[in-house]
Amino acid sequence: MKTPVTEIKKALENALLNDGVMEQLLYEYEFAEIIPELIETLTADKDDYLYAITTHKNDITGQEDTAMVLIEATGETHINELARAKLQEIWAGAYIRNMKQLIPDYAKQLYAGDLPMNGLKTIA
Repeated sequence: MKTPVTEIKKALENALLNDGVMEQLLYEYEFAEIIPELIETLTADKDDYLYAITTHKNDITGQEDTAMVLIEATGETHINELARAKLQEIWAGAYIRNMKQLIPDYAKQLYAGDLPMNGLKTIA
């Protein structure tokens, strides 16, 4: 039997590793209103980028939907598939390895009701 954490992990793997479709409405519900707070966190931590991801069980399909946001230090915001593409660009050559390490923790955080977010610093 699948546990909720396993279902969340599968949804994250689909969205982040298998180029799955992400949900615009979930982005709007979870992230749109908190973008200013995320930018404040990014600025306070002196990060170059900040990204966050979420899932939510779809009441109609019963499947976990996923949404993602990535914000640059300039304030430019990338949503869902564009956020994933930007993170793949930032982590060129390491994206898959990094995600395979991070996804299990993200699934646990989401199940616990937390919103996984990471700030990134780049080396010039």
